[in-house]
This record gives sequence, structure tokens and C-alpha cells, in this order.
Amino acid sequence: MNVYVNQNIVDFHQRRIVLLERLRLSNLLKKNPYLFKAKNITSAADLVVGLLDARLSSSEEKLFGDFLEDLAVFIASRTCGGHKSTAPGVDLEFESI
Repeated sequence: MNVYVNQNIVDFHQRRIVLLERLRLSNLLKKNPYLFKAKNITSAADLVVGLLDARLSSSEEKLFGDFLEDLAVFIASRTCGGHKSTAPGVDLEFESI
């Protein structure tokens, strides 16, 4: 498992870098500005930092969730012949003996 994690965590970090490289200010500004007003953000710099933090947090949650799902499939395949399910709403299929 350690070898799998060490090899695949690199992909997680590379995907984070790609997200940052493709990010544009116009994408950040799609967030609700009234939320930031309610949080008493009064400078442009604080607004951009807040928007960037919110965007990165949600993107990283998705990327890390994908990484963990792949790890679960890997472990299940090695321990009990599990595999990623093709059934809607089912992530993993395996048989426990």
C-alpha cells in the first residue's frame, strides 16, 4: 500500500498544480460577493485571497476524494478481489469470505 500511495500521491499534487495554472481571476469572481461582504472583507487583496482559498479548498476536496476512492479500489483488489463498480450509486464491489 505504501508503494501505491507514494506513486499516486504525485498525481494528486500534479493535478493541483494544473488547477492553479489554469485558474483565472474571472473564474474566481463567479463566487457570491455578498458572502465576502458579510464576512467584513474590505480590501481587494483580502477578497482575492478569500476567493482563492474557497476555490482551492473545494477543488482539493474533489481531487483528494478521487485519490482515496482509487486507493480503496486498489486495497480491495489486493485483499478480496474487489473492483470499481459499474452500478449506479455503488463505488466498490467485493466479496468477503
